[in-house]
Amino acid sequence: MKRGAPSLKRPLILKPLIFQLATLLVACTFFMAMALRMDSGGLYTDEAITPVIARAIVRAPDGSLSVRETPELARLRMKSPDLWFVAEDDSGRHVASGGVPPQYASLLGRLSHLSYAHLRDRSPPYRLSAVIRREVAPAGTLTILGHGELTGVSLVVLIASNVIVIPIFIALALISMLVTPWIVRKALAGVSAIAQEAEQIDANRRGRRLSEEHVPIEIAPLVRAVNDALRRLDEGYERQRRFIASAAHELRTPIAILRLKVDTAAEPATRKLSGDVARLSNLAEQMLDIQRLDNERNLESVDLGALARRVAADLAPLLIASKRTIEVRIEGMSSLRGDVGALERVMTNLVQNAIEHGGHHVILRVTASGFEVEDDGPGIPAEERERVFEPFHRLRPRSTGSGLGLNLVQQIVERHDGRVSIVGAPAGGTIVRVEFTSR
Repeated sequence: MKRGAPSLKRPLILKPLIFQLATLLVACTFFMAMALRMDSGGLYTDEAITPVIARAIVRAPDGSLSVRETPELARLRMKSPDLWFVAEDDSGRHVASGGVPPQYASLLGRLSHLSYAHLRDRSPPYRLSAVIRREVAPAGTLTILGHGELTGVSLVVLIASNVIVIPIFIALALISMLVTPWIVRKALAGVSAIAQEAEQIDANRRGRRLSEEHVPIEIAPLVRAVNDALRRLDEGYERQRRFIASAAHELRTPIAILRLKVDTAAEPATRKLSGDVARLSNLAEQMLDIQRLDNERNLESVDLGALARRVAADLAPLLIASKRTIEVRIEGMSSLRGDVGALERVMTNLVQNAIEHGGHHVILRVTASGFEVEDDGPGIPAEERERVFEPFHRLRPRSTGSGLGLNLVQQIVERHDGRVSIVGAPAGGTIVRVEFTSR
């Protein structure tokens, strides 16, 4: 099963996200490790003790503060036997519990001026380590200075700190998935433009190049390489075109001389070569016709009905000599802008093919969409109707044609934004139909 073309979304979203996650984890781990290494203080008092203490403080009717032994406070004392604390309101009234170290005696009456602090002891058993927090309690807003369960910045804290990476990473992932496709479309807008330019390049419109103006710098070398390849193809085609044109021109003179000598020869065997010489002459002219297709076309309004009558009149002597008849039918008013000389060669070529390979009666019919040539000959097998347009392909190996006529017809019609097709005639024979999409 053929895999689809790779998209830029996967490498531009998934890979950067993996890199960002790894960077966040490494950065958080590094900075926390540095904090651990640089931390020269002792252990911390766990801040969780202050809400429990605050809920245990009650106010007496006279405004004084007292400690009510709540189950929470009892459990806290069991976990920290050396628990001590001081609670003070904004008016300076305070209540203490446990053995408050004398080093903090000077803070009594002034705690309401503080809101948050961590105090650490330098040496075990760290009884001076304490925390200061302001809490809203049943007795009002209190500032609590307390010592209880000790903790430190450990590996557990280090791992827990990296948990903040997860929401950051999720936010980055969402932003990347939403923004990256828009960025890609915006950045590659120039690529879409040159893709449209590339669609305009074909064998009939040479000399085109892809624009490098709006493409990203990273893609510009590819565009330049494509332009270089197109330039080399144009140069090669131009050399081939000049060779064909030169060869055809050089052949015309010796062929004309040979034709004159054959036509005036006394020997019957030599005069029999007249058909082969005519074939050579026709081949040279068709090669020149192919070369003329690349020149600038003289576009003008072409009346296909008038053109059909002129072609029939020009070919009348040939038809009479070969005991054939031609009929021109105008079934629709059809005109278009085109190269009248090239379109005349198309009609002439198709009628000549019908005379040579068809029956005895040829119909040149002008329709609303183009024209068609019908004969009453043996017809063309369905499997050969596409191949006869290939260069040098002959329906019959011994045919006297050059094999370039129908290919030349197809090229001229396509340059006029049309198409040529072959269908079977209702009464037998062949219809070669030429239809134009632009008028």
